[in-house]
Amino acid sequence: MKDYYKIGEISKIYGIGRDSLMYYEEIGILKPFRDNNGYRMYKISDIWRLNLIKELRSLNFPMKKIKEYLDDRSIESTNKILNEEIDLIENKIKELISHKQNINKRINSIHDARNNSNFNNIELKYIEERKAIKLNADIKKDEEVDFLIQKLQKEYETRFNILGNNNIGAIFSLEKINKGIYNEFKSVFCLLENEEEVFNIIVEEGHYVTLTYRGAYKNNQKHLNTMFKYINNNNYKILGDPIEIYKIDIHETGIVDEFITEIQIPVKI
Repeated sequence: MKDYYKIGEISKIYGIGRDSLMYYEEIGILKPFRDNNGYRMYKISDIWRLNLIKELRSLNFPMKKIKEYLDDRSIESTNKILNEEIDLIENKIKELISHKQNINKRINSIHDARNNSNFNNIELKYIEERKAIKLNADIKKDEEVDFLIQKLQKEYETRFNILGNNNIGAIFSLEKINKGIYNEFKSVFCLLENEEEVFNIIVEEGHYVTLTYRGAYKNNQKHLNTMFKYINNNNYKILGDPIEIYKIDIHETGIVDEFITEIQIPVKI
């Protein structure tokens, strides 16, 4: 075994980039010397530092804390940092469990949409108020809906996921629908859990005429007209813009016939 190693060798052995090694040198954690050709040379006796750095960085310890530990090690400080490692691992376990629960919830939402929806039948539902985050825009193409959903998710990325989320949708313009334009929208949104504290709209509670259908969005016009006829026949009054919720869309499948969409129209009965 050699007594000294060049930066390229250390980088390859430890899977640590040259820039990181030079940064460690800059802040004084590593102190290589230069050989006659100007190459950085690392002592084999200093390799233990990289072992500790790599382990502690994997647990997201900040470099300042790692440097403090390396500069002043004792049984007491080692026990302290090991206990901190345990706390970090416990927090990671909690995060992973929460992430797993979230994924299972999204898998169940896909299953529920496919197997428990009352397709092509109009229903009158009373729905409690819902918190949501919304992004307003003048949307004239389906592709713009997808773009704005991504923009909304980026702005609120800690609040919702896209894949398997059956609470994402868009708000029609009733004014445009009354003019015979069925493919323009006023905004996109994501409905949130009741306990969420960050939201920018409340979808009012009340009665909604709803219809869930499979297939392409071009069928919106047919379904909306069927729903409007139902509303008129029952002497209901439309209270606001219809919304559509994408139970399953292009994010879950590339097969258009597998798309599942629910339209909701707020009404006074």
